[in-house]
Amino acid sequence: MTESLTIRVSTGTGTGRTTLAAFDAALVAAGVGDFNLVRLSSVVPPGSTVLEVDGRDQLPGEHGDALYCVYAAGHASLPGHEAWAGVAWSRRDDGSGAGLFVEHDGPSHEQVATDLVHSLEDLSATRGGAYHPEGRRLVGLACESLPVCAVVVATFSRAAWEELGRAR
Repeated sequence: MTESLTIRVSTGTGTGRTTLAAFDAALVAAGVGDFNLVRLSSVVPPGSTVLEVDGRDQLPGEHGDALYCVYAAGHASLPGHEAWAGVAWSRRDDGSGAGLFVEHDGPSHEQVATDLVHSLEDLSATRGGAYHPEGRRLVGLACESLPVCAVVVATFSRAAWEELGRAR
């Protein structure tokens, strides 16, 4: 029997002197700043639970661990421009817990929210319409002078490098 997967979804925003520094600050705020991110495509395994959490309640791990995740990161570096990121998810109607994640970023809440809805609808239609929307997280901020970043991250699992080496 397989253990149920808990996927944690958190948000973060950050500012820095470069877009990379702003991205790092947003990852720290989302609770995943000390991981090496391994980006996944957007499929939720059957039996999974999705929890919306604050950064302090994100998946625990050690500095440098690999973190398997789905994420969106929006950036803005011009004063007055906005950075938005969002992740939304749906579940298959059969009760299996299987589902889909979609991730988008953009210059406004409205654009990201619309893109999330359209992507979930299209991904469901591609699979015969058997999915229903379940949740979403969006976050954004405006650039005042320094570059900014908004991040939403859904964490699936983490692995220490020693564990990864044994798997080869």
